[in-house]
Parts: sequence; C-alpha cells; structure tokens
Amino acid sequence: MTVMYFVRHAHAHYSVDEYHRPLSTQGIKDAERVTKLFKEKQIEAIYASPYRRAIQTVEGIAHAHHLPIQTVDALKERQLSSGAMTDFHAAIQRVWQEPSFAWEGGESNEQATARAVESLQSIILTHPQESLVLGTHGNIMVLMMQYFDARYDYAFWQQLTMPDIYKLTFQGLALQQVTRVWQEE
Repeated sequence: MTVMYFVRHAHAHYSVDEYHRPLSTQGIKDAERVTKLFKEKQIEAIYASPYRRAIQTVEGIAHAHHLPIQTVDALKERQLSSGAMTDFHAAIQRVWQEPSFAWEGGESNEQATARAVESLQSIILTHPQESLVLGTHGNIMVLMMQYFDARYDYAFWQQLTMPDIYKLTFQGLALQQVTRVWQEE
C-alpha cells in the first residue's frame, strides 16, 4: 500500500499573488501543529504545490524528516478565473455543478482534475509501498479525491478546515481508504 497524506494549507490572508501568499499568524501556529502530528510518522517523500502557503504548511515536516520538498506545478490550486469574482461562492458552486464549465481564463473541474490526477498517479507509482506527504489546497485536493470516489464533492469541500489532513491509502492506483487525520482544537 502507498499512503498519501493530503495536507491542505493552513490559513493565509487573501492576496491576488497566488504564488507568494504567505501563511497568516494563525496559519503559522497551525503549521507547527501539523509538524508535531507527523513527528512520529514514517515519511519517505514530500511533495507540494508551488504556492508558498502550501510549502510553508509542510516545511516543518520536511525539516523534521530531513527531506526536500519537491514542488509540482500541476498540483497548484485550480485557477477559478483570470479576474476577480464578485461572488466567489456562487462562482465556485457553478464549476462544481457543471464540471466542464470554466469562467473566463479559469479551469473547469474536468481540466483541473486531469492535470492534478496525472501528476498524483505518477507520484504514487514512483513511491510504491511508501508514505508520502502532499502539501495542497482545498479545491484541487477534493477534485483529486473525487476522481477516485464521487462522494468527495462540493459539500465535502465546504466543510474542510485550514489546515486539514486526509490520509489516502492506495493499492497501486486504486483508492482503498480515506481517513481524516486533522483534529481541530
């Protein structure tokens, strides 16, 4: 079995600069809690979205395990649109209701899923029988989970926390089990 820990990033203040958006003060505290959670776990590799908030959330794990963080561009958060959305929640709900729909300059659920799952499958096949950490984002994380099991949907995405951690167990490329690991204080 390959174990993949999806670590949704901790809280970050909104900014239009997706790549460099840092964690907030609370996000930094929560990233320290994430690190403690992984101290005793065996981890063979760490991957992350290239976005700073995702990297910052897992960098303590990397330091504790003396592992590099391998960034993968295809694992970045989905691009909702090229411009600001006046009603983010309505915009995100529409792309979940219509998987092939994309806002101007954005990605549909189908497009985002395809790019992320291709990379995820490659990572899983590269690390058979190992335990991995993936620093990720809410939307793309749930889209990857939904690829393997349809119950991971918009309603599931809405109940996620920042950070949040899910342990996915794979036999080859077949999802066997999903367990929530993160416990809120």
